[in-house]
Amino acid sequence: MSGTAAAEPDGAPRIALLDILRGVAILAILLMNVSEMGASMTANWSDIRHIGWSGADRVAWWLRTLLVEGTARALLEMLFGAGMVILTERIAAASDAVIAVPLRYGWRNIVLWAFGIAHMVLLLWPGDILHTYALSALLACAFRTLPARALLAVGLSYAAFTLVTGMVAIHAPARPQTARIAADAAAVAREDAFGHGDRAAWVAGQRRVGLERLATDEIVFVWEAAATMLVGAALFRWGALQGGWSRRCYRWLLAGGYGIGLPLRIYGAWEATRFDGRVEVAWIWEDIARLAMTCGHVAAIALAVTTVVGARLLAPFVAAGRTALTLYVAQTLIVSWLIFSPFGLGLYGAFGWAWLMALALAVDALLLWGANLWLRHYRIAPVEWAWRSLVEVRRLPFR
Repeated sequence: MSGTAAAEPDGAPRIALLDILRGVAILAILLMNVSEMGASMTANWSDIRHIGWSGADRVAWWLRTLLVEGTARALLEMLFGAGMVILTERIAAASDAVIAVPLRYGWRNIVLWAFGIAHMVLLLWPGDILHTYALSALLACAFRTLPARALLAVGLSYAAFTLVTGMVAIHAPARPQTARIAADAAAVAREDAFGHGDRAAWVAGQRRVGLERLATDEIVFVWEAAATMLVGAALFRWGALQGGWSRRCYRWLLAGGYGIGLPLRIYGAWEATRFDGRVEVAWIWEDIARLAMTCGHVAAIALAVTTVVGARLLAPFVAAGRTALTLYVAQTLIVSWLIFSPFGLGLYGAFGWAWLMALALAVDALLLWGANLWLRHYRIAPVEWAWRSLVEVRRLPFR
């Protein structure tokens, strides 16, 4: 299951475990996005009880927070780093020109950036990650020739920065939280207003939130993603992401990842559910917890595919990994547009955490089935076909 197979439209080999990890990550990311599509984006982190806080909601929120929060995103970022190594080495091997790698890899990510902006501005998903990953990959590419240990060191820069600045912040004199709480409440009210509003209000509101994120948070998002890509590049160089380690090594990674990540996550989740107004500190080590939990997930999946039952259960995710871009856009069309927007069923705000997670799992099951059905007849998914055709400046074959 961790071997390679000639499955790309251009005949290039693919690595099965990378596809499985990508498939798991792209489907898991809907567990994070569904609550931002179906409820206030600001309430997702500022007022979680606003979305729902029944007994079932609490169980769903805790499981989502401990296991999925940030890890689906981190896994995709690590896989981007692995892909960067694969693609840039392939480009360098095919051409002796010094500018070959920046030109070809740069063009690939410029096209991806345009797709991401279209996803945000035209399909109105403010939480788009494609444009961020495209910029991050260009930044990470500058470090691609470093040895694995140096890649890891640079890749941990964001986690180190948040830890150091956080330690400084918590020892500074406490500032009143009144203004921040009021601003968050106002943002929740605005988002609920256009979420329950008519079509014109929803379109304007979604677009405004997306542009505000671009203006205020993009630099931080790009740094975080680029750093995690370099961690992924290091893990790929060491053979961890493609199944090259022994079971013993993966067990150590599993124990270390979950041993570090879970306690940090449990404390952070407890802190977020105190609802007592006290200053929270878990955010300062959140990136460490995120990376640790993601490494634990990688190890768990890598170990699972070496068993008969695990390989059988995870095999369908190969197709999800090969159609990840298309599935990502499909999540927006099905969940945001069809279920929650006023253009569809208009069910914004109708579900609590438990029903939101159940909805995401149901949509993911549908998309997983659809991906496998599609690849029985076609070699490439529609969004991948459009992106790669533009990158290659030629029409790639579908079949």
